[in-house]
Amino acid sequence: MSPRPASPVVGIVPAGGSGERLGADRPKAFVVCAGRPLVEWSIEVLSAVCDRVIVAAPAGHLRPGWVEGGASRSASVRNALDDAPEARTVVVHDAARPLVTRQLVESCLGALLGVDGAIAAAPVSDTIKQAYPDGTVERTLDRSRLWAAQTPQVFRADALRRALDVEDDVLAAATDDASLVEAAGGSVRVVEAPPENFKVTSTSDLARAEALLC
Repeated sequence: MSPRPASPVVGIVPAGGSGERLGADRPKAFVVCAGRPLVEWSIEVLSAVCDRVIVAAPAGHLRPGWVEGGASRSASVRNALDDAPEARTVVVHDAARPLVTRQLVESCLGALLGVDGAIAAAPVSDTIKQAYPDGTVERTLDRSRLWAAQTPQVFRADALRRALDVEDDVLAAATDDASLVEAAGGSVRVVEAPPENFKVTSTSDLARAEALLC
């Protein structure tokens, strides 16, 4: 097993996503899945691995030890990291991936050796086309080197802090925190995730997650 990254290890769960596509009247993280809010499944797993877990949530859903989320996902991560100056290693995980396992988190932590970040990802199985704005195919990409990024995403805390120290519009445009670390010159490694580590986006995703969690 790879050496454990530097402690303290702090887990961050950004929990401000909308539940609109689920037809919910609350943020997605607080939609009930298999008898519990989605966010609680992620908190449980991260708590078994991390020294501390911080949830970045909307103002109306705060609990003791949580922080208020920002205007974007990465802004929420920055708010949470600002609340954890002691962190030397950070695990960021989406509340909308309730089937995360302790093994996957630990695999990402173990893969952090020699790089600035290690992220769960799935190898792309479909043929991927790059197209012009009018829909005309420009080229077909080599899928053998393509990965779909997921969470957990594990970082050296100093590298993540540097990456998040940018303007709010840059944070808003980021699709994940690893891309910000990459843009800041950091190195990131992918760790293959199991098929069950999918993101709950639609009602069918929610039903599938419930069936696997029950």
